[in-house]
Amino acid sequence: MPDLITPLNQAVAAGREAAAVDIAMVAKLTDMAGDFAINLLVALIILAATIFASRWAARVARRVLGRVRGFRQDPTVLSFAVQVVRVLVLIVGLIAVLQRLGVQTTSIIAVLGAASLAVGLALQGTLSNVAAGVMLLVLRPYRVGEVIDLNGVAGTVQRLDLFTTQLSNANNHKIVVPNSKVLSDVVVNLTGQKTRRIEINFTVGYGEDLGAARAVLAATASAHDKVLEDPAPWTGVTGLLDSAVQITLHAWVKSDDWWQTQADLMQGGKEALDAADIEIPFPHQVAVPYGDEKDVLPVVRVRKEPAVDARAEEG
Repeated sequence: MPDLITPLNQAVAAGREAAAVDIAMVAKLTDMAGDFAINLLVALIILAATIFASRWAARVARRVLGRVRGFRQDPTVLSFAVQVVRVLVLIVGLIAVLQRLGVQTTSIIAVLGAASLAVGLALQGTLSNVAAGVMLLVLRPYRVGEVIDLNGVAGTVQRLDLFTTQLSNANNHKIVVPNSKVLSDVVVNLTGQKTRRIEINFTVGYGEDLGAARAVLAATASAHDKVLEDPAPWTGVTGLLDSAVQITLHAWVKSDDWWQTQADLMQGGKEALDAADIEIPFPHQVAVPYGDEKDVLPVVRVRKEPAVDARAEEG
């Protein structure tokens, strides 16, 4: 009989020990679940506060930076600075959320560093556009609303972000240029200055009075209400062509008046030369004798449009 009681007592003791372990594990899991629930609730509160704080910080940054003259005159830089403030607040809040959940942020930063290296190698072109966009925002060779020429493509700057520059040309075509291409090419800011010079080339016959022709063109420019008095209009002989003498007219105007004033001066100069009975010659073609005299062709005059030329710039 004692031999049967001993195994039974051992089994009961083992069962009690197992039950005690199970109760301890349940209690530990309950405590862990409670702690996790509390941490999760706090993390959600921090996340909600972070989103609210980022929006509030963006509004405050826009209001404060909008009072600064440099940011107020350039909405592109203002928007970029506001976005930077918002992203920084979000990053700080997310780090606090991860720490509250017990995540080791140092290991995450290491993983993100390795991942960013791989992504950077795969997206070299995109990252170069981002770097170029930052440089353009810092250097500001042009601003929103200005007219620029990028390697023969001219238009008004509509938007400048971290990746591209958006233009709108005279035909209202939307033109998107990568920032890396903009930064590596020559940028001509056509309206970056308050004034611009108009340059128009006229041609007159060799037998005409060059002084009178220059005076007529100068008077035409001076009579235009959009032409500035200082610097005064200038005319001069700038070329001896095959069948004409080239006279160049220079006139300074405000940048906004450049395009229409150039068209007015081109038309007005031609009409003024006609009124002064100053010839604007046509190009000529002359047949050169070759072979028998009976095969010689007569001199032929080819009528073309009057040789009035202008160095047209995209505006």
